[in-house]
Amino acid sequence: MEKEVIVKWKIDETKLAEILKLLPELAEETKKEPGNVHYAIYQSEADPNELILHERYRNAEAQEAHRNSKHYQSIVVDKIMPHLIEREVNVVKKII
Repeated sequence: MEKEVIVKWKIDETKLAEILKLLPELAEETKKEPGNVHYAIYQSEADPNELILHERYRNAEAQEAHRNSKHYQSIVVDKIMPHLIEREVNVVKKII
């Protein structure tokens, strides 16, 4: 069963430019994962310091593999998470 994840990051505005530079590599490497179905990152028009990640994986194992991947650990865990003011992760299921 596919896993769909919506993540909201609120970023420290002093680190936004630095974090935006990391996102192309994160997206590129994530899209190469065998279990990745969809991966997109959006920036709020109302608040540029707010990013929304829309992720879809083939199953829970693929989602877990993503979280344990080298690129996730080195980019998200090591370089992005320390600069987040807020992080909200929602695993959702499509109903319509």
